Amino acid sequence: MKAGFGIIGTGMIAHFHAKAIGEMTDAQVVACFNQTPEKAAAFAAEYNCRAVTSLEELLADPEIQFVTICTPSGAHLEPAIAAAKAGKHVVVEKPLEITLDRCDQIISACEENGVQLCTIFPSRFSPANQALRKAIEAGRFGRITLGDTYVKWWRTQEYYDGGGWRGTWALDGGGAFMNQAIHNVDLLCWLMGDVAEVTGYTGTLAHERIEVEDVGVACLKFSSGAIGVMEATTAAWPGLLKRTEIHGSTGTVIVEQDSIVRWEFAEPRDSDELLIAELGGSSSSSGGAADPKAISFVGHQLQLQDFVDAVAEGRRPEVDGAEGRRSVEIILALYQAAKSGVSQKLPLQ
Repeated sequence: MKAGFGIIGTGMIAHFHAKAIGEMTDAQVVACFNQTPEKAAAFAAEYNCRAVTSLEELLADPEIQFVTICTPSGAHLEPAIAAAKAGKHVVVEKPLEITLDRCDQIISACEENGVQLCTIFPSRFSPANQALRKAIEAGRFGRITLGDTYVKWWRTQEYYDGGGWRGTWALDGGGAFMNQAIHNVDLLCWLMGDVAEVTGYTGTLAHERIEVEDVGVACLKFSSGAIGVMEATTAAWPGLLKRTEIHGSTGTVIVEQDSIVRWEFAEPRDSDELLIAELGGSSSSSGGAADPKAISFVGHQLQLQDFVDAVAEGRRPEVDGAEGRRSVEIILALYQAAKSGVSQKLPLQ
């Protein structure tokens, strides 16, 4: 029997969820819901599922065991809690929510109702990033000293004007960091470990009629003693590939998009050449650098497969609610530091 999914919200990101589920052999999209019935009907026709007219109808469907929340960022809480109370396992598109209190409410609701919770961060499932993580765990970097990540993208003014929630604190929760670069915030912390302190700057320099930042830089002090930098912008024309760099006393790895552009260690291994041959070279995807629709759904597919498997095996998924909360806390700490001019220690009080 295939795992049945219900999709709440049928905007751009919902299409990536539907395509990912459609490629899974043990899952299917059963139904979708949008507050605008015409949008739900169009989505249902495209993905061969049912359009329902209410959230309650979707959550009452016994064929649905999993629900994916694809509403605007600041509107994840209510459907996520409703799904948990209905006994559905919950997938929430990034960010988990836009405040720590709202994140905690989702986490608590899932725990109290005995359902699993997954936050979408597909970059962790990239083969290049998986290989990098294994190299760190194997101690190949020696003492890790620096960890940096860069998301220098471009978004037009029309991008912000075209969605009433984009660029607002109430529903977007932030700008280039909270909406776009949060994937790399999560990725860097997954690779480098917990963050102890954050400072930085943000600004709105290239767009009008938005409340949030379109450029920002954060300096991080990790609990390990290592230091890091995160840069995020939607104001870098024409849009560059995202980049992550990890440096240590015996190694350096640089990943651009999902390709390894440098893989060098003081003690080489025979397997290094094979890995570079497989995962090196130029990326074949723009990764959404200028067009938010130009991303691959494969990462979503790998992560949703992990979630379905985790439920079947009775284990926690690779990216649960606590993991989803962590990146939100770091970004909120940056916003506080940028506003106050004072570095922020974690956890936030």
